[in-house]
Amino acid sequence: MSSKPLDSLRPTETLEIENGLTLVPRVKLNLTVFPSETSSVTKPIDEWLLKRALTDFLKTSFHVPITVPEEDLRIRRFKDLGKRKRVDPVADGTIFIRDLEFLSNKNEDDWEVLEKNFLDWRSSLVEKMDGIQLNLEGFKFRLGVAIPATDDFQGMRKDWEAFYAFGNRFSAGYSRGGSGRQQPDTIVLRGVPSRWFAEPRVSSKPSMLVTHTIFSTFGKIRNLNVAEDNDLGDKAGDDDGDIVAGLHCKIVVQFERYKDFYNALKVLCGRSLQKSLHNMFILFV
Repeated sequence: MSSKPLDSLRPTETLEIENGLTLVPRVKLNLTVFPSETSSVTKPIDEWLLKRALTDFLKTSFHVPITVPEEDLRIRRFKDLGKRKRVDPVADGTIFIRDLEFLSNKNEDDWEVLEKNFLDWRSSLVEKMDGIQLNLEGFKFRLGVAIPATDDFQGMRKDWEAFYAFGNRFSAGYSRGGSGRQQPDTIVLRGVPSRWFAEPRVSSKPSMLVTHTIFSTFGKIRNLNVAEDNDLGDKAGDDDGDIVAGLHCKIVVQFERYKDFYNALKVLCGRSLQKSLHNMFILFV
């Protein structure tokens, strides 16, 4: 397990935690594909052509080519075009950029500078991709690109600061800082693999003891709840094959100190959970 202070972790740096788990940095983007001319859409979009157009764009449109393996570009097509409204997209999906080595400046020790450079690059990436036109065999489409809210730490921070400054002062899920201010202290994780938080060779269900040990990496815990995330599996649609009821869990962790909550959330944003199993490494996005 890493002993490096969380508040000095570089944005492209990996963090080893307990139970063979590692937090691996990546950039995740949500994609939405709209037809440039709604009346011209007569059949589902060609997924292979779309993936090729996106990977080619990333390789050729930036000073440092960005390579994305096929498994890190996930597309869900709108299959029944007869039910599609004119304002609806024809596809959506996600893209994961995991090779961020070119952003690692080993000669720079100021983590604030490194963080600013990383966020500036990510913003420019979104700005350059959002709104591009894709021509797929004569059909034109417009791409929408956005950073998921759960990966936008600065955005979430602004939201909670505004809420606790002007919102309901009697809401749950906060702690009081030294100045008496209300501050958030609770993180909720959904859909994480149950086995990764279970006691090996004892059960496949998530263990409170194992989960507590893992999240104690981030600071002292006040309250913890872990349970199977059956609601998420029940609500998953046909395209959400990765979510299966009974195989994933929901974790609610409340920290004693705002600083530990803050650092934990910041580290979790923009990283994938990786599990080491013998010679295999399994990623959970």
